[in-house]
Amino acid sequence: MHEPGPPRTTSVGEPVELAPRSPDPDGTYRWTVRAAPPDSDLAAGDGPDPGATGPPSTATAASSDATAAAAVLRAGETGRDDDPVVHLDPDVPGTYVLALDAPDGVHRQRVRVFPDERREAEIRVPAADLASDGPAGGAEADRVSLLWHLNENRLALDRAERDGDEWVASVRVPPGRHGFGLVPDGDRSAAYHGDCEVPGPGRPRLSLDATVVEADEPAESDRLRLTAAVEAAPDIDDVERGGDPDALDATFLVDDRDADPEAVAAIESRADGRTLSVPLDELRGDGVDDAVRIHAVPRGERYGAAETVRIETGETETGETAGRNATEPGGSVAVSDPNPTPEWAESPTIYEVFVRSFAGDTLPTTFREIERRVEYLDHLGVDALWLTPVLASPTEHGYHVTDYYDTATDLGSRESFESLVEACHDAGIRVVFDLVINHTSRDHPAFQLHSAGVDAYADHYRRADAAGDVTGIDWAELGDGDIPDYYFEWGRIPNLNYDSPAVRAWLLDVVDEWAGVVDGFRADVAWGVPHSFWKEVADRVPDDTLLLDETLPHDPFYGEGEFHRHYDTSLYETLRAIGAGDEPADAVETALAHGEWLGFDDPASQMRYVENHDEDRYLAEHGRDALRAAAAVTFTLPGAPMIYAGQERGNETYRGPIRWHDGDNDLTEFHRRLAALREAEPLLRDGTVAFDGRAADVRVVEGDAERVVAYERPPAAEASGDAETGDSAADADADGDPLLVVVNFAAEPATVAVPCSVGTDLFGDADAVDRDRDAGAGRDGESLLAVDAVAVLR
Repeated sequence: MHEPGPPRTTSVGEPVELAPRSPDPDGTYRWTVRAAPPDSDLAAGDGPDPGATGPPSTATAASSDATAAAAVLRAGETGRDDDPVVHLDPDVPGTYVLALDAPDGVHRQRVRVFPDERREAEIRVPAADLASDGPAGGAEADRVSLLWHLNENRLALDRAERDGDEWVASVRVPPGRHGFGLVPDGDRSAAYHGDCEVPGPGRPRLSLDATVVEADEPAESDRLRLTAAVEAAPDIDDVERGGDPDALDATFLVDDRDADPEAVAAIESRADGRTLSVPLDELRGDGVDDAVRIHAVPRGERYGAAETVRIETGETETGETAGRNATEPGGSVAVSDPNPTPEWAESPTIYEVFVRSFAGDTLPTTFREIERRVEYLDHLGVDALWLTPVLASPTEHGYHVTDYYDTATDLGSRESFESLVEACHDAGIRVVFDLVINHTSRDHPAFQLHSAGVDAYADHYRRADAAGDVTGIDWAELGDGDIPDYYFEWGRIPNLNYDSPAVRAWLLDVVDEWAGVVDGFRADVAWGVPHSFWKEVADRVPDDTLLLDETLPHDPFYGEGEFHRHYDTSLYETLRAIGAGDEPADAVETALAHGEWLGFDDPASQMRYVENHDEDRYLAEHGRDALRAAAAVTFTLPGAPMIYAGQERGNETYRGPIRWHDGDNDLTEFHRRLAALREAEPLLRDGTVAFDGRAADVRVVEGDAERVVAYERPPAAEASGDAETGDSAADADADGDPLLVVVNFAAEPATVAVPCSVGTDLFGDADAVDRDRDAGAGRDGESLLAVDAVAVLR
């Protein structure tokens, strides 16, 4: 089936890319507008604008030509006569309906567009702070580029202008505190870094509850009721303010793949605010499949990431009902999550290995050498091994791939790699494969043939305007004044072109090739690959496959039927700031709230980390005491803690050989005990987080209060039912006593007063303090503890 996937949501100013699934490079595809909002420049019968191809510009400059009179529907950037992939750049809010005429028939695609969320802002930096370190050595910059995630990290796309003694960039971007770099003369090493503050609300969040309401009369049908609990974004500060609770609502969208247009309209018409109540007979009626997916989108001042449920109402051949749902009186309805997190990946301890340095400073690292050290991973308490790229590449780090189907010669054969995977499985460890499909090496044969003008590869890579080139390379031209497209100044890794069905088919085959070997994928530069492709990957891989995205900063929309786990950049940046002394330890609470402000509903969806192969070592930057505290935070919050190989051995070089013979065994044991405690205590994996209650009663009696943070890990709140499983939200541990976590980032132990109701330190590092020794320090109802790095108290 070439159907293009689920209904999509976006806002004015946010283009969305639409593509057929399982694309046939030799097939013919045509997109046509069926309906558009009345005020749109699009109208029924329109196709893509013949004068516009490729993705719309990601320029963020308020005065950019790209912001005015842009084509609303653009064909993909290919040399084809048809338009397999199109880009909708909506000009007004409302619902756009398109039809894809594909080799297997006509498919419907709807896009629900919300109002423009962008606001104008100015970035001003003194010219003296932007002197270039180029050949002139400290000379004033001739030109300055704005570089940030909002323009896809493209140098020379957004230019600042000189205004007296300042460089000024006028931009139009969504609310938030956005990190940026102003780069003089293309020299990133001389960039000025800061934050652009755009006041406004965060995104709302939503969770769904499903129940079946029994009919009052025998002649009437029971009803399925979906209730959306919509929460406003929390208030972080005057910049990232909370949302307006009175503006909250929900939009329900039936998946067009599961019902015909008339049935879709009938079901959606049943929505009343945050509730959708549908007669079961209607869900079992003509034009509706046995299983139907319904997407609920939170909205208020902004819109948020959708939550989806799959509803089965059909009967089996034996007359038994499909699935199960404890909330349905007759048991004839099953409600589930169509893209659930694999059970093993709900809260794993992940261990990242930079493959070419893992064997130490003498032996070359091979798959065999890693396999010989699996016993160490097992001893450490690792659940999942993430390997940096293992495919053929001319680089040590492996992110410049030259062959997607063969392992790197220096690491070993594919058979050797599969032996390593099997050894990990024997130890109960899953293996996560680093999937690098935003780009290839420029030494990949496909790019070489593309550059040489071979017709079959003409559409394999995106092209860009040579006026924006910052590499200094004399590129082979394929068109007048064009160059390969790339991010930053990454001229060695050109971007693949996902407008090409041939590229999509090729990379889906790559996913298929390795999905049968490994247990999960970490998607490198996930933000550079279209959402539609990741949605197809998520539906394509085996159900027990973990999908982890590298999206910087983390973005909740990559959790819409795409990835299960996300880099927690909010906590990472905060832990770095705490280590440096720039933020107090209780900024951990703000970091978690910031994830909610961005629109993340489930704190367990985050991968928590303090360092990785792209970052300086925390130990080298902030010291051993702060490292132990930061690691303890990652292991005592919901989500998936990640150890970067060497973090636990005392490594100070970010990609250097692991310190085996001269490593820090006490630090290793500290990490091992954290992993063991997390494994032994379900609340550390499954519970919620609270900074009030007993956590707020913790006082620092002696030590640096700015370096101490406390939080509770109570059980998940009881609920009437879970929309994804139909079971009670509370598990067997829900009646257990909450855990109180106290973390100390300081070099010296902190004496803290905790409620007397707290008993044992499960981690075992906190010592009771004699109140007679510290007369007057403790109050009635309090106990005194000396906390070194962390105490986990019950």
